[in-house]
Amino acid sequence: MTTITRTGVDQVLERAVTDGAVPQVVAIAADRDGIIYEGGAGPRVAGEGGAVTADTHFRIMSMTKMVATTVALQLMEQGKLDVDAPVEHYCPEFAEVQVLDGFDGDEPRLRAPATQATVKQLLTHTTGLGYWFFSPELVRWEAATGTPNVLSGLNAIFKAPMLADPGTRFEYGINLDWLGRVIYAVSGMKLDEAIAHVVTGPLGMNETAFLMSDAQRANSVPVHLQDEHGAWAATDIDISQEPEYWAGGHGLYSTPRDYMKFQRMLLGNGTSPDGVKILESASVDAAFTNQIGDLDFPAELPTADPTATCDFIAGPGFKWGYGLLLNTEDIEGARRAGTGAWAGLLNTHFWIDRTSGIAGAIYSQTLPFATLPALQMYQEFEGALYASL
Repeated sequence: MTTITRTGVDQVLERAVTDGAVPQVVAIAADRDGIIYEGGAGPRVAGEGGAVTADTHFRIMSMTKMVATTVALQLMEQGKLDVDAPVEHYCPEFAEVQVLDGFDGDEPRLRAPATQATVKQLLTHTTGLGYWFFSPELVRWEAATGTPNVLSGLNAIFKAPMLADPGTRFEYGINLDWLGRVIYAVSGMKLDEAIAHVVTGPLGMNETAFLMSDAQRANSVPVHLQDEHGAWAATDIDISQEPEYWAGGHGLYSTPRDYMKFQRMLLGNGTSPDGVKILESASVDAAFTNQIGDLDFPAELPTADPTATCDFIAGPGFKWGYGLLLNTEDIEGARRAGTGAWAGLLNTHFWIDRTSGIAGAIYSQTLPFATLPALQMYQEFEGALYASL
């Protein structure tokens, strides 16, 4: 097993809380043999006692996407899901989705898409479907039509239009929520059942679910907001507890230690350290391979809702696999080229570096997403971790 020197990593977390970058933080890392780092700083609820640990519950939001993607990859292996098929082959109602082509006054102008979107385009965010927080047009469409955003948990979100023709650009959005419907059509299992059957059950991820128990909620971190003086306070912000659909894009709660079981399965090319096979190695290879061709992950995603997210500036040189953001070059002192990573809206992040044999993650529970102090903490954690190996 890899050994590390804890001091530098611990200091990153402690400094981030002391400086007010986050109200609390948990970080975790593993190699193929086991956990090599666990640490936390700050209280579960700002201003109260009780430190966060790797067994504390967090809303992992878009870290759900890779879990749902894994279900689809297994269905592909079984020959039950054709990713090149049009989405409407499995979900006829998808044929009603149109492209937003501007506005006539306050009235949205819609047209038919130039081509049919495929399941692979759902998996790679290239259908043209978006999220409100990165799309002023979608913010305007939701206001004009009275349609809620995805956090409502209402089926009305499936009426949202595409923002571009399928296959023409990477547009981060509600694709994985539609994928949940595809999974149900193919497997006969609703997404919560499918995830439990394919991923969380076999991996023993007993703390990962779409709804927390009372005990898990008491152990969870509330969403925190920062006031104008920099003070953090807990809120009652949450995703819907009575959703009309299970959100493949953002619905899961988990703990850092529980989600690491999933990360280590991917680090092990589809098989967990105790021999539970979830995916064929070829499927994992595909997830860590560019699946968007000549398209690029946007170098910058400007915010359309500053209460939800800051501008997300990844910079150039990123691609998308299946469920994973891929860096195409080594990052000095950190992850190697081909690492797969993603994040959640409430500032949770994970990465899986198969070349170095390291998986890591860092968890806070704050809005907006991608503040500079939170991203700096994430980068410093990763740098300190690799430097300590």
